[in-house]
Amino acid sequence: MSTTSPIRMFGAQWCGDCRRTKRQLDTLGLDYVYIDLEQDPKAADVARDISGRTNIPVVVYPDGSHHVEPADDDVSAKLRELEMI
Repeated sequence: MSTTSPIRMFGAQWCGDCRRTKRQLDTLGLDYVYIDLEQDPKAADVARDISGRTNIPVVVYPDGSHHVEPADDDVSAKLRELEMI
């Protein structure tokens, strides 16, 4: 997967961890695709296929790696590794 691909984040408004991670990405000014699992319930299957879990958020990075329910520090570390921040 190309590092020019956008970050994808699978989440839901009712999920506090999702709101926190979305706020972090917004604050950093990063382009990303937010997939709202309430608006697109079938996307939950995609998130589960990626992560092997039903927990959210699932953040998929341009290099194809992902985090499930990441702490802000984990997201920041990955973004630094990918030289996105």
